[in-house]
Amino acid sequence: MENLSYFLFLLFLFATHARADLPGTWELLVPDAGIASMHTAVTRFNTVVLLDRTNIGPSRKLLPKGHCRSDKNDAVLKLDCYAHSVHLDLATNQIRPLKILTDTWCSSGQFLPDGTLLQTGGDLDGLKKIRKFSPCDVSSSSSLHSPCDWEELDDIELAEGRWYATNQILPDGSVIIIGGRGSNTVEFFPPKRNGAVSFPFLSETEDTQMDNLYPYVHLLPNGHLFVFANTRSVMYDFNRHVIVKEYPKLHGGPRNYPSAGSSAMLALQGNYSKAEIVVCGGAKYGAFLLRSTDTPAHGSCGRILAMEEKPRWEMEDMPYGRIMGDMVMLPTGDVLVINGAMSGTQGFEMASDPCLNPVLYRPDQPVGLRFMVLNPGTVPRMYHATANLLPDARVLLAGSNPHVLYRFDDVEFPTELRLEAFSPEYLSADRANLRPVIEEVPQTVRFGGKFDVVVSVDLPVVGIVEVNLASAPFATHSFSQGQRLVKLTVSSAVPDGSDGRYRIGVTAPPSGAVAPPGYYMAFAVNQGVPSIAKWIHVS
Repeated sequence: MENLSYFLFLLFLFATHARADLPGTWELLVPDAGIASMHTAVTRFNTVVLLDRTNIGPSRKLLPKGHCRSDKNDAVLKLDCYAHSVHLDLATNQIRPLKILTDTWCSSGQFLPDGTLLQTGGDLDGLKKIRKFSPCDVSSSSSLHSPCDWEELDDIELAEGRWYATNQILPDGSVIIIGGRGSNTVEFFPPKRNGAVSFPFLSETEDTQMDNLYPYVHLLPNGHLFVFANTRSVMYDFNRHVIVKEYPKLHGGPRNYPSAGSSAMLALQGNYSKAEIVVCGGAKYGAFLLRSTDTPAHGSCGRILAMEEKPRWEMEDMPYGRIMGDMVMLPTGDVLVINGAMSGTQGFEMASDPCLNPVLYRPDQPVGLRFMVLNPGTVPRMYHATANLLPDARVLLAGSNPHVLYRFDDVEFPTELRLEAFSPEYLSADRANLRPVIEEVPQTVRFGGKFDVVVSVDLPVVGIVEVNLASAPFATHSFSQGQRLVKLTVSSAVPDGSDGRYRIGVTAPPSGAVAPPGYYMAFAVNQGVPSIAKWIHVS
């Protein structure tokens, strides 16, 4: 008996020590953001736009006096003086209220080439609405109300109502808007003459759960789109509106809303002739129909070379079954899988068993060694949570509201207003002397152009310092619309003076198919440790 007790004691020590040694750290940024963010996007001014539904009832952030919203169709508040969108200044963690007029429930978004956030669709009065948010520098403003705010366009609207659609910026800087509940079509912004165009693939992938919603869309370097819905995927020529290639079915059950997997395109690099797509996790078919909160999620992942002549899915398993996990492209090219639950499905109060451990996916490792379990958080991030890469290489976690309205008491998973940041292991103190600082970088580069980046590093540089461009996607419902990481062609770092400075020759992306025009976070990465990013405009 004593031996058993001693063994159990050793096992406890091992378990607690192992937990403490897991990589990554957590910090609370804002204890109360006022709203639960269903949609999140990082702007080129190092601010963050957080957005929820308008018909959610009272939030915990008031609009400025005299800015209330009147809506006779709102079932909860006819006169609404509460903010349903806020603006976070990352320099100060100050929260400013923003005014949104029409319902943004399960809508879509994408940044335009000039840095304006395009936001489309929603429910009810927002179904065909187009909105814009033009970011501004708020560092000099002391007003409680941000000098930049939402603009709802009155002169144009969507050709079809879009609820649960996906947006993707295209090589020419226009945006394609794909699908939505009952909308098996595509359309564009700026609008094209033919309006909505039929896309039969979406109707073919619809099932009794409507697992074709929020399709996963990735712009391939050949200028076509990879579109995934339910268990199927195609290469789509959006100019001619034809399917160029149909991929093998991905086994393991449905992956899109409401079955809640996620997807990312791995870093584009080299001569940009290869694009790999990863799709991970999801709920068992039927969990949504049965409202089953305890049906285990699956943890299978498929990975495919999208531009190969005869592509096939390479399968592997995550350490956890996971639904509603967010896949965040890190500046290094690794993928962070974070948020979500291990049982149930998407939908109000339809999941349980939160998955608190992030997982790092390392694409360059062999199958079986790609996943690393990271230090767990303490805040469940369930339905309507988001994750976004920040310019300082941390990851922002926001939202989680698995209820029809805001509920803070007497529920297992209350509405979550806290904002957190997760720091991957590359930001640990023992790697600080490897972290580069970008001293010089152009503000604008043209496709195919040559430019220099100057960095400083505490320790002498050994090997290649990468210069990688990370987009600022629109994160919602376990998928980051428009997310991509482009590893640029670089020369060896050459000493530039005697104070630890190095000059790197860099070649800009060759075309808008590799990097659509717009603002990117430019990271220097030294031995796997990224700098703080500088925003750069690619055109």
